[in-house]
Amino acid sequence: MGDMDLLGISQQTVKIILLLGLPSLIVSMVIGVLISIFQAVTQISDASLAFVPKMIIVSIFIILSLPWIGDQITTYTMELWNMILVFGQTAK
Repeated sequence: MGDMDLLGISQQTVKIILLLGLPSLIVSMVIGVLISIFQAVTQISDASLAFVPKMIIVSIFIILSLPWIGDQITTYTMELWNMILVFGQTAK
């Protein structure tokens, strides 16, 4: 984190949020498109068919990616704490 101002911190926070949230959203979109194609081909229009598999697959994806998500959050949190220390030392 090179920027030591509030704008830099907020930009980095938004980047982390997008980095952690986008993979799950992409998986959800791909599964939704595949289920929609399946429903169009078979002419099955059950709402639970669109929701339940998507929820299960996205939940499995999130569980499998939790170690990576934890590493990203831990690294970012440590960077923020280090910046707090730097801000505290420069404020004296």
